[in-house]
Amino acid sequence: MTAYVFTFGGGVTHQDPRAKDKTIVGGKGANLAEMAGIGLPVPPGFTITTEECVRYLAEGGDFSADVQAEVAAALTQIEAAVGKKFGDAADPLLVSVRSGARVSMPGMMDTVLNLGLNDETVQGLAASSGDERFAWDSYRRF
Repeated sequence: MTAYVFTFGGGVTHQDPRAKDKTIVGGKGANLAEMAGIGLPVPPGFTITTEECVRYLAEGGDFSADVQAEVAAALTQIEAAVGKKFGDAADPLLVSVRSGARVSMPGMMDTVLNLGLNDETVQGLAASSGDERFAWDSYRRF
């Protein structure tokens, strides 16, 4: 069975060497998996393989049901590791999405911060952080 998603951090250990191969998970993904593997405090996350990203772009931008299931399972692992739920209006899990490549491509990186903020979850972030200005500024930046 082919894996399309590799998790790292949050106590996850990998047996699959592809999780640390930059030709498979990109430079950032490989480095994060390596740092987590040697015990550095890396926040939990996951990487979608470069192979899947190439297929996604070539075939019109749809993820297969298998990839969607692996992403959902990886998100569940993150939720368990940090004790928050994605989309929870009271205390939301927020995630960052970063692009990467097999080799460094200056100027080509896209980043989305605070994915998970919306009109309801921003209220929960304000309450859980105790800082309404921070919450609304985070939402504005999202």
